[in-house]
Amino acid sequence: MIDYQQLPPSGDLNASKLRLNYCAKNELLKHAVATEHNGHGDGFQELVKAHINLGKHCQDTGLILSINAHIWGSIFPLILYGSKAQKQVWLPALLSGELIAGHAITEPQSGSDINALTTTAVATESGFILNGHKRFITNTPMADALLIYAKLDGKLSGFLVKKQDIGTNFSDQPSVTGCTSATMGDVILQDCVIPLDRQLGKTGAGGMMIQNALELERAFIFAGIIGIMQWQLKQVIKYSRERILNGVHLGSNQAISHKIAEMQCRLDTCLLWVNECARLKDTGKRISLASAQTKLIASEAFLQSSLDAVQIFGATGLLEANKMIGLVQDAMASRLFSGSSEIQKNIIAALLGTGSGYRSKA
Repeated sequence: MIDYQQLPPSGDLNASKLRLNYCAKNELLKHAVATEHNGHGDGFQELVKAHINLGKHCQDTGLILSINAHIWGSIFPLILYGSKAQKQVWLPALLSGELIAGHAITEPQSGSDINALTTTAVATESGFILNGHKRFITNTPMADALLIYAKLDGKLSGFLVKKQDIGTNFSDQPSVTGCTSATMGDVILQDCVIPLDRQLGKTGAGGMMIQNALELERAFIFAGIIGIMQWQLKQVIKYSRERILNGVHLGSNQAISHKIAEMQCRLDTCLLWVNECARLKDTGKRISLASAQTKLIASEAFLQSSLDAVQIFGATGLLEANKMIGLVQDAMASRLFSGSSEIQKNIIAALLGTGSGYRSKA
């Protein structure tokens, strides 16, 4: 059990890095990772429990976003697609927090449409030369390395790029609101030179790698946020019992008690979906549909419950020290990261054999 009372305080870029490092040193990143890779050798259900505990104790949506970008954007792609040599070199440092990483997909003119990505890689005898511009990349600029997706000979592929590589700029701009402790920015590659052994996976495997990474992220990023929602509900209930209005407890008002009941129902629904994704993964089954459903339902639930929490607290909910108004901004961001709610609906419809993503075989 991690002692979250010792978690470094939130603040600037350095504080964000220290908080992620603390979680890594306490082996939070090793769940669902095989012992052969120096992981715990447990399953996704244990990962869910550990991440819920994190959210409950730190209430830091940004830290949760950073950790998930690191796990699903770098650790698991290396486990799934890395060579033996790459795993030996990269995994120990990523699991221990010695290196902080993530993945870079989105570009200024391309978000959900990965076929429209324009970042390129050119192979030479001595290495790859990358050129392109990535935007809204979680863990930039604190990341030591990123898995960057670029087109090699017109085929989407993955490349491990370090912050200090020639021609690389991990920027802290543009600045965004919501999940602010998850540092975010642009990655600019201008004739970035990396060795040949930094290509991850086969040429053209980038689309499959992105799909796998995002499915896992969508399925499990809300485990930590469920912990926050548990804390949020506890605070709302406490306030509704202590606040006296017209001689009675605030919670005695049916309009308030119904909001609290709905918050509980949303929370339990999110927990059921995340646990279902864990069950599917632990039994070796696909999560394409379940992860999209989880992301859609959980992100919308988090936003509505955050709005309800502010409404119940009234003007007190607008105080920065209260945290509730900040969670509204975080919840707004949660509807966008890992694919917006509209994208999740497209995925669900396509997997059901309908919608714009479905192509008839006739």
